[in-house]
Amino acid sequence: MLCGKTQCPVLIRAKTFSRTMPMTDGLEIDGTCPPSVFVGRIGYPYVNVGPLVPPIHADTSLFDMPEEWLGRTIDEIVSFRSMMIRGKHRVHVNEFQESGKIMDSTLELALASRSTDVELMLRKKPTGFLFLDDGVQPFGPSAPLQNLKINNTKWDQRLEKAYYDSDLKACPAVIDLYRDGVLVTRIQRALSAGAFGIEENRRLVPTRWSITAVDSMISKRMMRAIRTYPLINEYRLYESSYLDNQFEILMIPDAWSYEAIEAWFPGSTWNPIGSNIVLYGDWEDRQDRTTYAKIGGCYYAARLAVCELLEKERRQATVIVLREARPGYVMPLGVWQVRENVRNAMLQRPHKYLTLDEAMERISTQFQIPLNHWMKVSHLISNARKQTKLALYF
Repeated sequence: MLCGKTQCPVLIRAKTFSRTMPMTDGLEIDGTCPPSVFVGRIGYPYVNVGPLVPPIHADTSLFDMPEEWLGRTIDEIVSFRSMMIRGKHRVHVNEFQESGKIMDSTLELALASRSTDVELMLRKKPTGFLFLDDGVQPFGPSAPLQNLKINNTKWDQRLEKAYYDSDLKACPAVIDLYRDGVLVTRIQRALSAGAFGIEENRRLVPTRWSITAVDSMISKRMMRAIRTYPLINEYRLYESSYLDNQFEILMIPDAWSYEAIEAWFPGSTWNPIGSNIVLYGDWEDRQDRTTYAKIGGCYYAARLAVCELLEKERRQATVIVLREARPGYVMPLGVWQVRENVRNAMLQRPHKYLTLDEAMERISTQFQIPLNHWMKVSHLISNARKQTKLALYF
């Protein structure tokens, strides 16, 4: 605990290592795939692709369903994710459809509707014990694949329909599936495995990229409608706290604009050795942004969650997502926690105010960082404080 964190990430990894490695000491992994697949990005356009399989036989669907993880501890999430053994098969992203049986079976798993028994034959014993990334969920050891066998698996009929529609572009396919009730995680998985798009244009998409792509495509489509809806009637503040991340989502009765700002405490995931709090963010106005957000996938995950509420209510607002990542968030678990945290906030009854100052006062009581630090970084709050509304003259 010399690092000053509230929980030791080294010990969390060590515990998972001691549990997982005895189960993977061989060249064959026999277990039930949630289903889950992973497409890497190192070496693009030649990437490693394959399933993630825990060496147990059970209903493992929870292992790759972040929509059901809210409320679970870091230890719990790392515990079951560290059991996910990654098989790796090297493929060119544009030539995956002709790359053989391993890729065919991986694609089947990406379209599956339920857990499936899988047998991995590996070229060598799995190495590593916990892969961590800010964009994707953690997983355990990995090894090159020799062969891959899967039992009869049932495809999700909605994904299957999009897969066989070789004249349907990828973006409309993603939108249609979302509207049809398919979980965002499942859409991301299938897109990553090259299941959507016009036949000759299909390609593998690294998992990290597919997650952000789906969040971005769905929210961008929602934004088109949101811009046409009437404004909300008051200042709203939605709140959520999970895994030592405190979210304050401010909605201002003004035309659609969006901003996301993150603050990382010393000792937290992306500020492990710093002595000062780091704040940074990005924003967009009424027009669709054309550049990638500075804060990465978290920006788009939060944008999707707030758009879901505004679309449901058929209302328009300026939205500012503020996130305080405190020292208890000791390791990256993926952008899913941002999406689900903000979704959770949107489910709560908001605090409502007549003025921006009242809303900001509430934020100041929930955050540990003084309000003036946020004000210096936020473009949209600054605009809202300076801008005089025509309504004042009526």
